[in-house]
Amino acid sequence: MNGFLHRHFLNNSDKRLHKWVHYFDIYERHFTRFRDKAPVMIEIGVSGGGSLAMWKEFFGKESKIIGIDINPQCKAHESEGIEIFIGSQDDPALIEQIFEKYPEVDIVLDDGSHQMNHMVASFQLLYERVHKNGVYLVEDTHTCYWPEFQGGVRQAGSFIEFTKDKLDELNAVHSRGVIPISSFTKATDYIACYDSIVVFERRPQGNRQAPIMQAMRDHA
Repeated sequence: MNGFLHRHFLNNSDKRLHKWVHYFDIYERHFTRFRDKAPVMIEIGVSGGGSLAMWKEFFGKESKIIGIDINPQCKAHESEGIEIFIGSQDDPALIEQIFEKYPEVDIVLDDGSHQMNHMVASFQLLYERVHKNGVYLVEDTHTCYWPEFQGGVRQAGSFIEFTKDKLDELNAVHSRGVIPISSFTKATDYIACYDSIVVFERRPQGNRQAPIMQAMRDHA
């Protein structure tokens, strides 16, 4: 990794920016392919506005960065190429409003309330509308283990338990009909699970092939 995001974080002297240090390598692993390609990104959770500015610098001047936050004061962090929508991340009308203006979204990063019902609802509202080769990243998933965020170890309804079900759904084709093959199955390449982050990489699944190759001497 080239470390751009970590350096930006360390040198930030403008807006408030709060991140776990180990997140930066994960971001660069999954987001670098979008640099200087004018991506459209949604970040749920604006707070001090520092991460929106970081993404704008990382992805380049032609990128569009969209923030979602319930706090009207976050509008103050708008600037050229950065637009902020005020409302709840689980509001279908708000999500529809965003996609009416930005019909092609490449990246979604959920750094919002970290409440389980919000995380699941946002995924269900947004995931299938992300570009077919896009990325959906959910961070601070350690809250999935905390009761004050509706979480807990193996707590039904937590985003981690939701993700475990999605792992089965990803492999539905091998379940011999037990797990239905869904639009998620067909549209998802892989799920990457890290400490406090889950990443869903979208890419249409192709036809599976498992040829058997033999050494040439076997045919001599």
